[in-house]
Amino acid sequence: MGHRLTLYILIGMILGVITGYLVRVYVPADSEAFTYWLRSFSTLSTIFLNLIKLVVAPLILGTLVAGIAHMGDSSALGRIGTRAIAWFILASLISISLGLIMVNFFQPGAGLNLTVGAHSLAEVGEVKKLDLFEFIEHVFPKNIFQAMADNNVLQILVFALFAGVGLTAIGEKGKPLVRGAEALAELMLQITGYVMRLAPIAVFGALAGVVAKYGLGILGTYAELVTEFYLSLVVLWVLLLGIGAIFLRGRIVSLIRYIREPLLIAFSTASSEAAMPKLFEQLDRFGVPRRISGFVLPLGYSFNLDGSMMYASFATIFIAQAYNIDLSITEQILILLTLMVSSKGIAAVPRASLVVITATLAMFDLPIEGVALIFAIDQFLDMGRTATNVVGNAVATSVITKWEGMLEAPEPADIERPHAPAHTPHHGTRGLDIRDSDDAGENKPAADNA
Repeated sequence: MGHRLTLYILIGMILGVITGYLVRVYVPADSEAFTYWLRSFSTLSTIFLNLIKLVVAPLILGTLVAGIAHMGDSSALGRIGTRAIAWFILASLISISLGLIMVNFFQPGAGLNLTVGAHSLAEVGEVKKLDLFEFIEHVFPKNIFQAMADNNVLQILVFALFAGVGLTAIGEKGKPLVRGAEALAELMLQITGYVMRLAPIAVFGALAGVVAKYGLGILGTYAELVTEFYLSLVVLWVLLLGIGAIFLRGRIVSLIRYIREPLLIAFSTASSEAAMPKLFEQLDRFGVPRRISGFVLPLGYSFNLDGSMMYASFATIFIAQAYNIDLSITEQILILLTLMVSSKGIAAVPRASLVVITATLAMFDLPIEGVALIFAIDQFLDMGRTATNVVGNAVATSVITKWEGMLEAPEPADIERPHAPAHTPHHGTRGLDIRDSDDAGENKPAADNA
């Protein structure tokens, strides 16, 4: 199954686009049947995403606690954390700067000549206000079970840091809990293997729903913006992989091969969470020890969203261009610095990129209603930036592992995880045939009489 999963996902993507287009063309948009089709497509992807979210919190907790406990030295934890943050800051600067350069080069908003009031925030819906103090307070959990229920990566990270360091301090007494954390992580990866069998169906539902709702025409309407943004993402991929190649050398090529399935899942579902469990598994096979990936990868999912940061800078300047607002180099640099700060740690916030963009527009007195311009195609743009986030975090985790001198020899990329017993010599009948018990009961008195 693992060897064919990529092919099945690609087939699901193609069939999803075709099916969504047929529903869009042949089913009236104002009919109950159309609503039924949309809900059916949504159900397929929602079931998959719910099952993945079920796995994410315990997987992160198990890998983080076990990874930190196995480091055995808090100085190693501090060194790896410092290197990770340094990489994240560098990647953030590259992503946001490239977004500013590309949007100024392509000028996708030029010529739209919109006036303030041309769109309404009602088209976007409620976008939660970005509050720095509220965010800082929110990082520290008051209930780890609530944090896990909400899949709050940052709060789980904080708890796991305390738990992992505490387990190293208590030594032998904590060994059972460390083994339990390792077993929990392995169990979640095993469950992920089962859930991944639904990925092609979920991908089909996600794309069919998007195409049925918006149609292929929306891609034509926004063709320039979509094309130029994806070209910019390609340039960002080249830069990130090029910098990664400095450390990983020839293995950077095989890294892409190892993470192709998480990439397709992230792109199709526009969900980083959906790709995380599979990304953990593939980085294991690539040669990244769990004590490194278990710490760096969840940290990266909160602070290293390269695609989202590039999108934020690209979209902010696009909106300014659409309303004929000329921003000086100084103002654009200030926007860059603002995005550097405001884009950190909001991965758990719904419509995180829209939150950042809205906050930045408000800070620089730009038309907030311009968010409605990009909202119509946000799903399509989100697919690209989510896949880019996966690439950025895979490269970051691999580079930091190599930097630490801990990158191991790779395993085959498509090796299957253990299977639950299904074809035993008794064909599943042991303990289920009541005649065995009856025979035993009949024979026992005979033995006694003898």
